[in-house]
Amino acid sequence: MDGKTRIRSWRFEVLANRKFYIIGFVVSLFLAGVVSFYASSSPDGLEKVAQDIGFIDTAKDHTNADSALADYGVKGIDNERASVGVAGIIGVIGTAVVAGIGFKLIARKPKKDGN
Repeated sequence: MDGKTRIRSWRFEVLANRKFYIIGFVVSLFLAGVVSFYASSSPDGLEKVAQDIGFIDTAKDHTNADSALADYGVKGIDNERASVGVAGIIGVIGTAVVAGIGFKLIARKPKKDGN
């Protein structure tokens, strides 16, 4: 090292990039809460194949079909646009919490010198 190079901790990196992370989080919330409603209403790949081949009538509901976040919406919210938006926001926040905990757990801790 030339004496000018510094080893920065992960906390420093997070604080230095805080604005970037906040903007990314806000954009994700907007996309999930507002733009997601305008996503394609066409069936997904598996459902399309089931329709094309003709076994869509044999489909059964899964065990979580009655859960609060089933079918891309929030149970109890009658307005479809609001239901899809709230479900998207819950998904973004849940993903951010799980990722934050995971990153914190796997972050490299500085080694203490035993000398």
